[in-house]
Amino acid sequence: MTTHSASARWPVPAAPPVYDPVLFARAMRDMRLTWRARGVLAELTTGYVPGQGPAMRELASLTRAERGAVAEGREAFAKAVAELRTLGYLAPDGTTATGVGEHLVVNLAPAADARLVQDQGPPDVER
Repeated sequence: MTTHSASARWPVPAAPPVYDPVLFARAMRDMRLTWRARGVLAELTTGYVPGQGPAMRELASLTRAERGAVAEGREAFAKAVAELRTLGYLAPDGTTATGVGEHLVVNLAPAADARLVQDQGPPDVER
């Protein structure tokens, strides 16, 4: 079994990368995204210094032991990434000969068009 030592290759940044906090908050509440896709986006947005994160195939190939007992499978991860790519939250970095990069770059601009649940104040409490 191959272990990837993810923490050694992909260090956690001392501080989260700088993204527009309003766009990040909107992205985390974008009702066009599944909870799974939001989790992947949060990981990629806050967990890695831009340009120093893992390739998608590296994340997808982490073993269950490396990801923990509650980890979802490769297919679930691939679906979340595809969802994020479809809405424009992730885009290939274009570093390969085919123009389709192994690394995907986070783009929070689609959050400007996020579908949000409108805040209507605190719920009424019946006693």
